Amino acid sequence: MASSSSESDMSLDPETPLTPMADARASSPLGDRPKEKRRQRLLRGIQRISSSPSLTHIGRPRANTAPYGNRGTLSCISLAPTSPLGQNAPGTSTPGYFPSVPGTPAVEFPEFEGIETRLAPRKVANASMTCLNPGSVSLPQDLAATRPRSGAVRKPHYDFWASMPDEIRIQILSYLRPKELVRVSRVNKYFHKFCFDGQLWTRFDASEFYQEIPAESLAKIIVAAGPFVKDLNLRGCLQIEHHERAEIVAKSCKNLINATLEGCRNLQRTTLHSLIQSNDKLANLNLTSLSAVTNSTCKIISRHCPQLEMLNVSWCKHMDARGIKMVIRGCPKLRDVRAGEIRGFDNLDVAQAIFETNNLERLVLNGCVELNDEALKAMIHGRDPEVDILTNRPIAPPRKLRHLDLSRCSQLTSRGVEALGHFVPELEGLQLNGCRVLTDSALEPILATTPRLTHLELEDLSELTNEILSEHLAKAPCASRLEHLSVSYCENLGDAGMLPVIKKCVGLKSIDMDNTRIGDLVLAEAAAMVRSRAARTSARGSRPRIGLRMVVYDCSMVTWTGVREILSWNAKVRQPSGSKQPTYPTEVIGLKCFYGWQQTVEQHTQRVLRGDFAAAARLEQKWAHYMQAVEEAGAVGAGIRRRRRRAREAQMLHANEEEGGVAAAGRRRARTMAASCSVM
Repeated sequence: MASSSSESDMSLDPETPLTPMADARASSPLGDRPKEKRRQRLLRGIQRISSSPSLTHIGRPRANTAPYGNRGTLSCISLAPTSPLGQNAPGTSTPGYFPSVPGTPAVEFPEFEGIETRLAPRKVANASMTCLNPGSVSLPQDLAATRPRSGAVRKPHYDFWASMPDEIRIQILSYLRPKELVRVSRVNKYFHKFCFDGQLWTRFDASEFYQEIPAESLAKIIVAAGPFVKDLNLRGCLQIEHHERAEIVAKSCKNLINATLEGCRNLQRTTLHSLIQSNDKLANLNLTSLSAVTNSTCKIISRHCPQLEMLNVSWCKHMDARGIKMVIRGCPKLRDVRAGEIRGFDNLDVAQAIFETNNLERLVLNGCVELNDEALKAMIHGRDPEVDILTNRPIAPPRKLRHLDLSRCSQLTSRGVEALGHFVPELEGLQLNGCRVLTDSALEPILATTPRLTHLELEDLSELTNEILSEHLAKAPCASRLEHLSVSYCENLGDAGMLPVIKKCVGLKSIDMDNTRIGDLVLAEAAAMVRSRAARTSARGSRPRIGLRMVVYDCSMVTWTGVREILSWNAKVRQPSGSKQPTYPTEVIGLKCFYGWQQTVEQHTQRVLRGDFAAAARLEQKWAHYMQAVEEAGAVGAGIRRRRRRAREAQMLHANEEEGGVAAAGRRRARTMAASCSVM
């Protein structure tokens, strides 16, 4: 008994240096197994009151290192409550529970308050697993699921779009097109508010989607952004034909600068007048082909649009030239007048008003069949001008015209057109298409006194001769600046007139010569001109561009050899002497020719433009062989059957090459060769 009591006293001696680790090793068969590092670090840092009596009054110095540097978890923790008498609470039974000695002082750890929120419980894969330490119990699974995870501090939600300044939002949305803005506006009310902000609708162009947008949506957009719209383009919008919708548009837009109503045929006259009256800042107004435009409309424009610079009333059949006169006199800044097919330009009062303003830079009178020589002279010289006795020319200030279109003014003759000479020094574009009675004398003074001329259209002037081209245009001061020339249907023009022009006018970008007498020499000279003016490159991957466009439809003197000359120079790869690197063209000629050859020409041009010069040269050679075989097959005499067979073979090879060489790898579609063509 004494020995047993002494052993009992020894086990309960508070000075016995027992630790929870030693207790665990003594009570567990796995005591020799080392614990995990995280658990050791945790047990060194935390001093807890164990339920074992052997740990009563045992103190341990606090660890110097931070025990919670890593993410540790508590797998086992003592949950047994202590009563004042050291007894178990009634109704509780805990396996392996050892009551503490009465009077055990409670140890406080203020420095670890809230530690349960920082240490996340370790997930228990098997709930029935027992803890290796008999002095503790495992954490209930329902409690482990409800405790927050360690380190998962949720940041408050940050609404990036709502926190952004309004200016940046508008700048981002400004990159969207009108259709995209309408789609984005459906996201929510917040986006709807910003998508219809007036700053995004200063320019409203409905020409891209006018066939898709309904009338209600169109009116809604204009009403929402109307006060901010400065550029309004409703070309072709027939949706606003309803009177109420048109009134909404007219009342909403108050700050227009540019307005295009071309094609709005059902626009009411009162609505149009209301729109013009409410926009006194209009600078450009396009009313092409509107039936609502009358002389009274022009009167309203002259009174309410003092800033107007451009007016287009072409094909407005319910007005005449008197309306143009009112606009010219009421709008001092007017520089551009387009009045195609308007009646009444034989009125000398209208011509005098045009002369007195002398601010017009563009005057388009195409199709004004009533314009005659007297009216044109009055526009340029004024009525009854004084004449200089030395030069025999009227004394009048030069006109500021830069573009003049007198196409299809059938009453004009050489006597009236030659009045332009010496009085339009800044002229850049002149169109005289369809004035069939004009001769060389009408153009001689104009070409000699217009050094800035870049566009000249003389289509369907059957009275012109080669002399006007070779002696006047080729030697004119504008020869080096000329970019566009059209002499189509001038049946008297041929190689004698065009060759000097192509040699001297080295800046040409387009030539229309269909239905003329030009031949292969002109095509060869054009190829040489482009070759000489364009620099070549040694970069293999570079792609050329079209530098000259030529139209030679219905030219009976142009043969396939001339067309081949163009194709050959387009795909020419040179090997300069003394250089190892070949050079490639940077400019080529785009050709429109006889429809039977056009498919080959287009295929050849496509290969050249994508940089495949070898394939283009191969196509040109096979096409030449085919054309030679066709010519031989048409000859009479001995060997006609052999020549026809060669022509058929050349035709098949050429067809294979036009298809990109696909048929070269296999047999072409079967066909009856004898019945394919009556000639072949």
